[in-house]
Amino acid sequence: QVQLVESGGGLVQAGGSLRLSCAASGIIFRLNTMAWYRQAPGKQRELVASITSGGRTNHADSVKGRFTISRDNAKTTVYLQMNSLLPEDTAVYYCNSRDWNARDYWGKGTLVTVSS
Repeated sequence: QVQLVESGGGLVQAGGSLRLSCAASGIIFRLNTMAWYRQAPGKQRELVASITSGGRTNHADSVKGRFTISRDNAKTTVYLQMNSLLPEDTAVYYCNSRDWNARDYWGKGTLVTVSS
């Protein structure tokens, strides 16, 4: 059974930092592309950052220079380091895993609230 469990969300003031973690099980973690998405109230879910099995990363323009995605294959965990947070970063953040068959798995999400 595939499980993606996010943690690390919470309430932070603008300019602050948080680190999200996503612990994965039930997948061949090292082979999958991992990603973070977010969904703000009233908006569509959007890609924040992704990292391939080879370690190539991609970050949305809105978070470049502020957020960094990384992975630890030994711990089967993907991280999202979020610095210089803005109120518009407020959203539920979801962990995603995509396997070699383009099959997607999702976590339940963790809420990040940035106060101004």
